[in-house]
Amino acid sequence: MANALAKTLGVPLFQEQLMQLAIDVAGFNGSEADQLRRAMGSKRSDERMAALKERLYAGMAERGITGAIADDVYLKLSSFASFGFPESHAISFAYLVYASSWLKRYHPGPFLAALLNAQPMGFYSPQTLVDDARRHGVEVRRPDVNLSGAKAKLEYTADTRWGSEEGEPPHQWGMGGPAVRLGLSYVRTIGDDLAERIEEEREGAGPYRDMGDLARRVGLSAAHMEALATADAFAGFGLSRREALWAAGAAAQERPDRLPGTGTSPNPAPALPGMDAVERLVADVWATGLSPESHPARFIRAQLEEAGAVPIARLGQIDGGTRVRVGGLVTHRQRPATAGGITFMNLEDETGMLNVTCSPGLWQRYRKVARNSAALIVRGRLEKHDGVINLTADRLDPITPPVSPASRDFR
Repeated sequence: MANALAKTLGVPLFQEQLMQLAIDVAGFNGSEADQLRRAMGSKRSDERMAALKERLYAGMAERGITGAIADDVYLKLSSFASFGFPESHAISFAYLVYASSWLKRYHPGPFLAALLNAQPMGFYSPQTLVDDARRHGVEVRRPDVNLSGAKAKLEYTADTRWGSEEGEPPHQWGMGGPAVRLGLSYVRTIGDDLAERIEEEREGAGPYRDMGDLARRVGLSAAHMEALATADAFAGFGLSRREALWAAGAAAQERPDRLPGTGTSPNPAPALPGMDAVERLVADVWATGLSPESHPARFIRAQLEEAGAVPIARLGQIDGGTRVRVGGLVTHRQRPATAGGITFMNLEDETGMLNVTCSPGLWQRYRKVARNSAALIVRGRLEKHDGVINLTADRLDPITPPVSPASRDFR
């Protein structure tokens, strides 16, 4: 078996290894080994593997492999059918992981922009991606009708550090780097086609002078204008969100088939109050699905501290085995088929993310809270292993954040 398994220290990982094992210990030829590979990749692999059992045992017996050893070899082969995959796939995945990690480490801004532009995809929501990037020094900016593209783009500033000095990595966390400007397609009701039209018209005929100029040149409805106003996309015109919302209806009456300025002029805006941080958060999430400047857990931090909840970033300073409370938004609920009924939740606050393990009994006891709460305070025992931190929950309590983004459950 050493010929097939030596490079993985005796642990079968790849389909090619099991094919070689069948050739070495049972005298399979190339065609028979390929049948074995196909059996391992088939949805009915158990039945197809059983059909090869007699041939395997006969081949092993010819080479003096019998009894418990032969049974052990067959058990390895048949069990492997449940999880084996080609070595080429493993190499490809490993390379993708390495390349992605390198890009995130040294080019966090471009990495975030690329992920946002590839949505919908992956395990994490755009809000989680933005929060993680912001915690690592990336500035994320709101959509702007004269600065944004249809998709997320990079904006370079005077302190941007691009390239590298000899012997240094090209970019370090927290040492400058391009900001990420959210794309107009992220704005509610706008979508890809309209966002591209806004960008193309601006690139062809020049920047938009005001809200009415935008509506007339592109043909936007009142709903489009109100969504852009809520997203603060008219800040470049010197308008606050509420001022822009006040003017949105009248501006939308400017049409491509009308002379400029012939639409209904809005009444002068009254003295409108400014928006506090919570109101800006709610507006951002309504308009774009994410907040570029803050995390919802920030606004319930006082309640979390009152309940004794520790910020996730501080868990690294606490000894493993300690019982702690942690609070935040639930971003995922997962129950893999191989986990024996255990449910895994991802909890996120303004400082980081934490994996929470819920036993079947705990899940049943707190079923309604566990399934339906957008945010939780979790009490449990802290586990640490090789730098990985996990919380095994023993109590779940709901808490209400100012906004409740949808979690990605059981995907």
